[in-house]
Amino acid sequence: MSIQSTIEQKLAGEFDTAFLQVENESHMHNVAPGSESHFKVTIVSDSFRDQMPIKRHRMVNKTLQHELQQIHALALHTLTPEEWEARQGMVADSPKCRGGGKNQ
Repeated sequence: MSIQSTIEQKLAGEFDTAFLQVENESHMHNVAPGSESHFKVTIVSDSFRDQMPIKRHRMVNKTLQHELQQIHALALHTLTPEEWEARQGMVADSPKCRGGGKNQ
């Protein structure tokens, strides 16, 4: 099973999600084709209600503790359904890779 699929299954199983999207953004970085090293997760859940962003991230990180040992980067967008609605279902794009290339 791919790391992306594992992340999706674990988060869907742990949180009552109104929306969940796991994007493999490895292609945006200097890694081998087909790599699973950089991910962006957008998760909308009532579980985040009354929680500060750092607490939300810790909740997700705890769920993915094994996967975090296997990947390089995880961008998290953790929202309540009301926050998701206020943003009209939009989150920020990930920034362009700024280096770390073998030729630098």
